Amino acid sequence: MNEVNEKKLCRSLDACMWFINESLLIDTSKNGITGFDMIVPLTEAAAYNAYLETVSNKSDTIYSKATESLKGAITHAYINYLRKIAPNASFYKKTVMLAFDYTEEDFYGDVQGFEIHGWTRKDAVTGHFKFLTCSIISDEIPEKIPLISLPIMIGHYKSDVINQCISMIKEFIGDIELIIFDKGFYDKDLMYELEKSKYPYLIFVPRHKDKREILYPMANGEQIAIYNDFKFNRHQNGYKGENILVFLKQVYNKKSDNYLDWVFATNVEWVLLEKIIATYKKRWRIETQFRVQDEAKIKCKSKEMKIRYFLFLFEQMLQTIWISFYRDECSFKEFLIALSKTSRKWTKTKEE
Repeated sequence: MNEVNEKKLCRSLDACMWFINESLLIDTSKNGITGFDMIVPLTEAAAYNAYLETVSNKSDTIYSKATESLKGAITHAYINYLRKIAPNASFYKKTVMLAFDYTEEDFYGDVQGFEIHGWTRKDAVTGHFKFLTCSIISDEIPEKIPLISLPIMIGHYKSDVINQCISMIKEFIGDIELIIFDKGFYDKDLMYELEKSKYPYLIFVPRHKDKREILYPMANGEQIAIYNDFKFNRHQNGYKGENILVFLKQVYNKKSDNYLDWVFATNVEWVLLEKIIATYKKRWRIETQFRVQDEAKIKCKSKEMKIRYFLFLFEQMLQTIWISFYRDECSFKEFLIALSKTSRKWTKTKEE
């Protein structure tokens, strides 16, 4: 394992403790449990993908503090950290390409309320906690930092949550070159709101949607773009929108060694035809980002979304610190282990 600078790790622990205190609305001027008392179990659980209960007797305290907090406080703690590091990051005030995607955490108990999304019971999983994440995927920006993640309730409007995410990160970025979505975001309300807000988008169209019959008369390798009008209803009101649908028939995909049909919806012309598949594939970088964050997974059985959200953003905080300051020195897992060992040594020294 590579040696990681201990003083640098201590500064990172300071940032993590600050995040804990901000997220859980802890007043450090009063005597009581603070981020100092929680940093060891949280970093150890993240480093070894363990339950908090396994590594510490403070799990009930952490869960209680998270339950008493506010989801908005947890969100703004992460945003405030990003605000601190953004002026020194390569993405600050730069033109960016963004990607949105959902990530899920398994739940195994009785599904109740609006915060656990029901599932098929495959592998005993009965439900999911869901989070929507927005990340930078621009080629020229090395820091593929998750800019923000929000918890997702059953019945949410995609357009509302996405607009909320963008409003929170606008101060850190310049112009948005493009926002890329997979087929789970093909939604007329979302496309209408993105166009109304002048946000350029590219969305993969599911197989069963919108004029797929156009593909069948097309010759293999042929590409067609058409202007498209659509209608939808929201809150018992009807709305009309327009976009461009791009059809590509039997295009060779090197990854799968197969010929595939592709259909996309967009509101910009520069991305059309020869650039469109290569541009869309940049979205896959956000999936790699989720796999990286899984290396810091803190296991949890709680039904409380605020607990799940706090742990999820703590994991994301660790990922952001690594990407920003350690990526060229060590792997993410090496960073996590070094941080957890330093946290135990550091807190013991402080207590003495």
